[in-house]
Amino acid sequence: MSVIQRIRDKGAWIIFGIIALALIAFILQDGVGRGKGAVSNSTTIGKVNGVTITKAEFEETLAMQEQMYAQQGATREQLIAPSWQQKVEEVLLNQEFEKLGLQVSPKELSDILFGENSPLRQQFTDPKTGVFMVDKAKEAIANVKKSKNAEEVKMLRKQLLDPTIQQALRTKYQALMIQSAYVPKWLLDKQAAEAASISNISYVYVPYMSVSDSAVKVSDDDINAYVSKHKKQFTKTEETRNIAFVGFSTAPTAADSANARAQVENLKADFAAATDMPAFFTKNSSDLGYYDSYISKSQMQQTNKDTLANIPAGTVYGPYQDGRYFMLAKKLGNKQWPDSAKVRHILIMTMNPQSGQFVREDSTAKKLIDSIETAVKGGANFDALVAQYSDDGGSKDKGGVYDFFQTGRMVPEFNDFAFDKPVGSKGVVKVPYGYHYVEVLGQKNVGPAYKIAYLARPIMASSETVSTAQNTAAQFGVSAKDNKSFNANAAKANLPVLGAADIKENDFTINGLAGMNRQLVRWIYEHGNGDVSEPFEAGDQYIVAIITGVNKAGLMSAAEARPMVEPIVRNEKKAKQIIETKFKGNTLESYASSTGAPVLRADSVSFAAPFVPNVGNEPKVVGAAFNKALAGKASEPFGGNTGVFAVKVEQTGTKPMTQDLETLKSALLQASKMASYRSLEALKKEATIKDYRSKFY
Repeated sequence: MSVIQRIRDKGAWIIFGIIALALIAFILQDGVGRGKGAVSNSTTIGKVNGVTITKAEFEETLAMQEQMYAQQGATREQLIAPSWQQKVEEVLLNQEFEKLGLQVSPKELSDILFGENSPLRQQFTDPKTGVFMVDKAKEAIANVKKSKNAEEVKMLRKQLLDPTIQQALRTKYQALMIQSAYVPKWLLDKQAAEAASISNISYVYVPYMSVSDSAVKVSDDDINAYVSKHKKQFTKTEETRNIAFVGFSTAPTAADSANARAQVENLKADFAAATDMPAFFTKNSSDLGYYDSYISKSQMQQTNKDTLANIPAGTVYGPYQDGRYFMLAKKLGNKQWPDSAKVRHILIMTMNPQSGQFVREDSTAKKLIDSIETAVKGGANFDALVAQYSDDGGSKDKGGVYDFFQTGRMVPEFNDFAFDKPVGSKGVVKVPYGYHYVEVLGQKNVGPAYKIAYLARPIMASSETVSTAQNTAAQFGVSAKDNKSFNANAAKANLPVLGAADIKENDFTINGLAGMNRQLVRWIYEHGNGDVSEPFEAGDQYIVAIITGVNKAGLMSAAEARPMVEPIVRNEKKAKQIIETKFKGNTLESYASSTGAPVLRADSVSFAAPFVPNVGNEPKVVGAAFNKALAGKASEPFGGNTGVFAVKVEQTGTKPMTQDLETLKSALLQASKMASYRSLEALKKEATIKDYRSKFY
């Protein structure tokens, strides 16, 4: 639960603005645009251009990310990488802010906090008029010195003020970058000339596919030579590693399946006799929770829904298998209901249903929802009440509206009201996590709906099954001492050997393996090439891995670069072979005769676009098409992207411009402005970043 909410629940609803304004001077004195490490301890998690990021600082950022993305189900492990990037960006940008002298003055921060887009607007909006009560907020400032709760002041600073200042500085910085974009006259003239230039050419073309790949060998020396000529393209900033691995399944066996069925069968009589279903499910666990409301037949996901719809009320059907479960289904009743409804609502929480955190006392929530009901009856603006009071972030920006949702999507109490009450009904609905004030706006498609209780037990691997897989994996790992024995043992056991490449030291997942694999990644970086691992759990299997490659930072090895470079080098060799063996003479006609390829024609080739009709992307061919030395004369044969070409320029000229200079200038300017958004990536590329996360996570 946020500190802001706790303060409001204490009744001091305007204290939010009070503390905010009082801290303005404090924050600015502390250094708006700061970037130099002010916190230091013995645990350094990284450095950015010499600025230390401590583990304590990083944990604060990580905790805020966890709170922010809790509703999306993001795990702590998933948020470590984006939290690190956030800290790196903060340091880099703060350094730029300091160089440029960017600041946020007390007046600017006050304008943000009390302006049109104020983050305080929700807390200070009059529920009856929807007007932002600036004077009320400013009136409260006089009382701020009475506040002595240092913890809440600290949390407000970190949750609101620091992010507000940071965003304001980023906005200024981005504005500077965007406004620095311009289009010089020479560039505009050049672009206009290129867009208008066209050429008609004749050419002879022999595709690379005319030579078999197997006829051209590419050695490691060939790969290394190419990489050395293109160092920037093939230089890595961090080490990566490769592994091969085999898996040992922990999936349930036939015996495990039979056990799950027996569990369900043993409960069938009690399930059939039960009259209090919530009490039954409290006593007997089920992987599919009991939903105490009706669901339209059209929304039932079960493959046997026709059978379930037709059995009499009170009947128990099953056991039957549904995916990885054995189930019993008990039909409790049926109704004629719409299959979709539209409502608007205001939610007052007592507990956050995602995090389980306490929000407010039930009595406080009940008084508030009753007051809202009274205000609506008295003619208060519903949208303003939603903006002021609703705790439902999913509908708050839409006036509290949920537009034609289907049955079974809401908690049972809400579902009952939305589908059982007629259109126009309004009322308070109590749910496990608080109270809704609901108005039914519309309903569609009346048809059969059913209340069915499902008892589901998973078909799970037994401890014996898991133990067998683990022991087999361990035996494999012990007997595989090196790459040769690893592969031999895998072949003997008829196990496929799979691979994963480019594993980085701070990775939490590995391509091809389910779940989080952080412990395996740590093992990979604690061991050397050729080492074989103990069994690691990955999803529904144990895997044994062998390190097959250690790729140091710097220029890529031949093995690393081969997947990217081999096709290029092969085509270069094919080009040389085709030119030496097939192209004879010095005219297109002689080339056509010697290669057996026809003389082709391409008209209106554009200098602005490197494409040849019916061939593809061929910048070298387009370049030759505008070479004045080739006017009426065939070029020497040369290798392109897809084959070998010889080109003769028949005629060059211009075509009418499809856009005027102002439109072209505007397009170029917009492209330049868009490029400015990549400035942060450029800062990262040029920065000296030391990443020690792997020592802690």
